[in-house]
Order: sequence, then C-alpha cells, then structure tokens
Amino acid sequence: MSTPFYRPVGDEVEVFHAAARRGLPVLLKGPTGCGKTRFVEAMANQLGRELVTVAGHEDMTSADLVGRFLLKGGKTVWVDGPLTRAVRQGSICYLDEIVEARQDTTVVIHPLADHRRELPVDRLGTSVPAAPGFQLVISYNPGYQSVLKSIKESTRQRFVAIELDFPPADIETDIVACEAGIDADTARALVTLGRAIRDLDGSPLREAASTRLLILAGGLVAEGLSLRSAVRAAVVRVLSDDPDLVSALGELADAVLPNRE
Repeated sequence: MSTPFYRPVGDEVEVFHAAARRGLPVLLKGPTGCGKTRFVEAMANQLGRELVTVAGHEDMTSADLVGRFLLKGGKTVWVDGPLTRAVRQGSICYLDEIVEARQDTTVVIHPLADHRRELPVDRLGTSVPAAPGFQLVISYNPGYQSVLKSIKESTRQRFVAIELDFPPADIETDIVACEAGIDADTARALVTLGRAIRDLDGSPLREAASTRLLILAGGLVAEGLSLRSAVRAAVVRVLSDDPDLVSALGELADAVLPNRE
C-alpha cells in the first residue's frame, strides 16, 4: 500500500502522535473536503496501525458499530461490527461525520473514550477491553451541522480536539498538483479559483469549494480535459443546482482562470 500524501499545516501531526502514545481519543473538526480523512490515513500509516473507517449516517444503530447475531448455515452466530473489530485488534477506528448518527448510538463510544477503554456489548452481556494500539477518532463539520445535530458535551469532553481547515495557498497547490498529477501552474490556477469561491461575500453556497473538488478537477485535466471544462464539471455544477448561481460561478471561473483555450 502506498504512503498517503499529507502536508502538515500546523502542529496536528505532533498532537495526534502524542494522543496516540497515551491512547487518547481524537476529535477532528473542519469543513467538508479539507483533508480530515486523508490526515487519519496518513497517521495510521505513520503509526503502522490498521485503519477501520465507518461513515456516519442517520440510520446508523449501535448494532452497526458493535455487531449483531446473524443466521449462518442454519445457526445463529455473533458477528462483530467494525468498532468491535478495531477494539479487539488494536486498530484505529475512524467514525467519519459521527453527528449524522443518532445520539443514542454515539453514547456507546463513551466507555471507550475515557479511562475505562472498554466497549460494552450488551447483547453478549460482556465488555471488550481495548487492545494495545486501539485509538478512537471521530470527525464532524461544525460549520455545516444544525443545532439538532451537534456533539453532546458529555461526548466532546472525552476527546483531544484537532481543528483542520483548508491549507494555505502554497501548500494547497502542492497537494492538488501531487494528488491530481498536474503541473504546478494548473494546480495554482485551481487553488486561486477555489479561494475566490470561498471568499465570496454573502455566499449562498452550503459548502465551500473544497480541496477535494480541486483535486477532482485537476484529475480531469490530467486526462486531457480543458481546464474550464474540468472546472465546470467538477466544481461549478457540483456546488449548486441553482441555474443563476451556476451561471455566476461559471463567470467567476472565466474571470479567474488563465486564458489557455
């Protein structure tokens, strides 16, 4: 497996490593597409630990995390969920956008995120102690979540928090160039556009132009698509369905991007 590409912006790597040495859970905060998942992948790689990733959603139950009884070959057997497997194996378990899950589901992580470091498995009538190396990592986007979807204080105060954001322009240019496989000038043009969209006053966009979108656009350029066509497909049309807003974003792109075609 190749080493995940990650460029540090602040002290996030040092904080994560220190937390890992103490077995402390980590809360990642930041906008969609700023690199939270890539950061966790890079940290797991650096620490030499398996990474188990679970995407949070509103229908997620505690059984989806912990496990359930299933019929196999005519017999009822217990099957561990991803969180239980990570606890047993000493892996890093990354619960992405955890607030999308119901709050009665997320409380199952409380005994894992404090001094007990154990996972209660009520259906088996037991608790599973966390193996050495286990670490719990959760993430959410505080700028996107509604008041009804926020992390409870009783959960939040069990975690070390790392705040991530879109990187400075020079670092973001390196990231886009490396990840998309394009030259620095093209990557710089995409980053300039992305930052122009993020800086729009009174923007009606629900989400900003993320680093992830810029990489997608760069990937289309690497496949031979023109820069403007790539931006329209991977950035402009993705950010909104409103015709007027799509038109305005297209005009902004035309004004910001270099005239290459």
